[in-house]
Amino acid sequence: MPESLVEQLNQAVAAVLANSEAARGLSAEVEPFVRIAAELRDLPRHDFRTRLREDLERIANMPTIKASAAGDLRSEISDLRSSKPAREGFHTITPYLAVKGAPQLIEFVKEAFGAEGQIYGMGSEGGMHAEYKIGDSMVMIGGGETWRGTPMTTALHLYVDDVDAVYQRALDAGANSMMGPIEDHGERVAGVKDLSGNEWYIAKRLSGTHTDEGLHSVNVYLHPLGAAQMIEFLKPAFGAAEVAVYRLQADGPVVHAKIKIGDSVLEMGEAHGPYQPMPTMFFLYVDDVDAWYQRAVASGATSMSEPADQPYGDRVAAVTDPFGNTWYIATHLGAGSG
Repeated sequence: MPESLVEQLNQAVAAVLANSEAARGLSAEVEPFVRIAAELRDLPRHDFRTRLREDLERIANMPTIKASAAGDLRSEISDLRSSKPAREGFHTITPYLAVKGAPQLIEFVKEAFGAEGQIYGMGSEGGMHAEYKIGDSMVMIGGGETWRGTPMTTALHLYVDDVDAVYQRALDAGANSMMGPIEDHGERVAGVKDLSGNEWYIAKRLSGTHTDEGLHSVNVYLHPLGAAQMIEFLKPAFGAAEVAVYRLQADGPVVHAKIKIGDSVLEMGEAHGPYQPMPTMFFLYVDDVDAWYQRAVASGATSMSEPADQPYGDRVAAVTDPFGNTWYIATHLGAGSG
């Protein structure tokens, strides 16, 4: 008696994941899903395989298997592949603020934004390293007076419950006002610059949840020279996808964009007027640091350091993108000894 489609799928997935030739010769209906299974063959995490089998069986039990179903599943798997094994509490993208006045910046984010975290000690270039949580997001802070590195500040889109109160606390903590609270584009917004030079765009949605859909509490906002070109770099380098891209004219510069990488959204708009490039440092968690490091370099990034295991439990590489930003690419391996 012929085997059911589900039974064929079970055999195919098991064979592919075992690097077997047994998957050859199965029905044409099964073939698209066998190819998907092959893409995941070398992934180390058991949950990928379990999810794959469940989704294939779900689709196989539908009255009709369509080619679009394989495409939908491939998209879901792509999302899984770009998700990260990251340390607890971290998103795919974490901003790393590297400044000479690191202790002062730590006190500022604690007083202004209620940040909670700790200082972990000295880095390889004589600077301190700290990690603080603001809302649902982690922010890394490094540097200090003895640090031998180059300061890298950035602009950050910060979502809060009460814009006016947070804006006032930021001023009281030593920030300079860039813009008092106003209502604009469906949000109540204000802006401050801290004493290290980071710009904080404080915001709350006027309807629904206080955070814009898809964004975290803290989101990096870039103003590169060539935003469109940067978006095209991010796609192959880090698996980025366009969420929204706005131009005033069809062939004009990008005035605002939201670009998804893993579970995070990177915002940007073309540099103009007072909004000039601020080369930024990122800590990027990925599923396979070695593979994504190679992809970034192949896409035009410059290698700073090749992947290497670190005592704090991450395997880390570093690159500089063509727009001057530094990316520490990492995969979490375990608790570490840091």
